[in-house]
Amino acid sequence: MAEQDDDEREFDIRWADGAEHKEPSARARMLAARWKENPPGPQPFRAEPERRRRRGRVRVQGRAWVRSPWASTALVFGTVAVVILLLGWADFRAPY
Repeated sequence: MAEQDDDEREFDIRWADGAEHKEPSARARMLAARWKENPPGPQPFRAEPERRRRRGRVRVQGRAWVRSPWASTALVFGTVAVVILLLGWADFRAPY
């Protein structure tokens, strides 16, 4: 086979699929080596659903406040509305 420049080379999927030996991916090799010594235990197909928390309540977990997404959205829109009103009031009160 003639040597080609890198610009002229093109990857041919049929050529790659026709290879006699196909090497597993690095992840597959890593997992095979890990599982040879310590095979994984059986896992359920689907995990148990998590309990849903109550909506609209603010709870403290450690030191962080946990808020529902709607409460955060209302807080942002309320803050923007207050800023707009304050800027409008300040502009209304400014001397010309």
